[in-house]
Parts: sequence; C-alpha cells; structure tokens
Amino acid sequence: MLEIRNLHAEVEDRKILNGLTLSVAPGEVAAIMGPNGSGKSTLSYVLSGKPGYTVTDGEVLLNGQSILDMPPDERAAKGVFLAFQYPMEVPGVATMTFLKTAMNAQRKHRGEPELTTPDFMKLVKAEADALFIKQEMLRRPVNVGFSGGEKKRNEILQMALLQPKLAILDETDSGLDIDALRIVSEGVNRLRRADRSFIVITHYQRLLNHIVPDTVHVMSKGRIVRSGGKELALELEANGYRDYQDAA
Repeated sequence: MLEIRNLHAEVEDRKILNGLTLSVAPGEVAAIMGPNGSGKSTLSYVLSGKPGYTVTDGEVLLNGQSILDMPPDERAAKGVFLAFQYPMEVPGVATMTFLKTAMNAQRKHRGEPELTTPDFMKLVKAEADALFIKQEMLRRPVNVGFSGGEKKRNEILQMALLQPKLAILDETDSGLDIDALRIVSEGVNRLRRADRSFIVITHYQRLLNHIVPDTVHVMSKGRIVRSGGKELALELEANGYRDYQDAA
C-alpha cells in the first residue's frame, strides 16, 4: 500500500526527516511512536502534502504511484486522509456543507457522480449516530466551539465518509478523556478493512489498547530506528524513549 524510501524533508531550512524508510501493507495498522521532536507530525504533513514542507530526497509510493508531486487535494482523491492532532476551526462554514463538498469533490475527481442530498443525509446520519454526534452539531461551523472530543469525533466522521485508502492519525488521543477515547477508537476500528491501511502516531500505549496495531515503529531524529510487533509498545510504555533519544 505505502512505500516510503529514504525520505528526507525540511521546513524553514531545518532538516526534520533524515532518510526515513517505512512500508505499510494493505490492511495493516502501523503505530509510530517516539519522543517529542522526532519528526512524527512532520511525516504526516509530508505524506498529506501540507505546504511549507520540502522533500529534498527520497520517494513515497501509494499503491506503486508516486504522490510527492501531487497537490494535497489530488492526494486526498487518491485516498490519503490526515486526522489532525489539532483540528482547525472553519468559521462560517457549516459542518454539513463542508462534508458534502469534500465528498463530492473527491467523487468528481474520481469521475463518479455526485451524491444527491437525500443519499448524503442518509449516509451522514448513519455514520454520525455511530459516533454519538448530534445533528445539531453538524449544523454548526466546522469545529467552532467544539470540545476536544467533539473535534476528534468530527475527524473520524470525515474519515468514515471519505473512505480513504491510507488514514494517518496524528496523535488522535491528544486531549481525549476516557469515554471520548473509546468512542473514537471504536470509530477507527469499524473502518479497518483488508484494503485500507492506517498510520497511528501516538506517544502512549493507552490508544493502542483500543486500536491494536499490527506493527510498531520507533522514530528518532527523523528516522525509523526500531520496528516490532504490538509488544514493542508495551516495552516503550515500561522503559520510555531514553534508549532511542540518540539512536538515529
């Protein structure tokens, strides 16, 4: 599904990624853990095409196709989705309008017919109910006045509607209480499929108790320095990241 080869990237002339190599198979949930400043969020931004991040070497292939020259909307249409650590507020744009516009933009890009309003409403209601999102919330501007948990559930709702091939969750557990963490995790687990991959970026084991990964990768100084199974997350929880601070 995803092949990252010797990826180097910088922002504002500061090198962040230093030869990162990673493979994620179809259906795989890959957790990326590591100390603050190791480049985890930068990796998510580079994969999604956020402006301001410059790739200086390496390649990123999604199902065998290079995506580094694609703008963010084209990557999204190809199936790349990023759930932000700190979702942005979009004043003046109703959440329902945002969701319908995003879905139909992707469908148009893929040459598919736009959803009719009745079909869209039916789909949104089903997915929103599963995430305990009230219809009143969907009429409010995107993320404006939402609690931390509501913002994260709104991210998962977007993911459920857009049905990406590669979903990147950048510290989705940040700012969630126990109940919100469970709801968000269940929403992610409902979307696990044999042809959809996830990259789950987190500092803590607690999220991985709910979203059990197939692989765990330790990132330090812009590189993957160790990979293993789900038990590696337990080892990190017990011992911390001190053994990896200078491992790159």
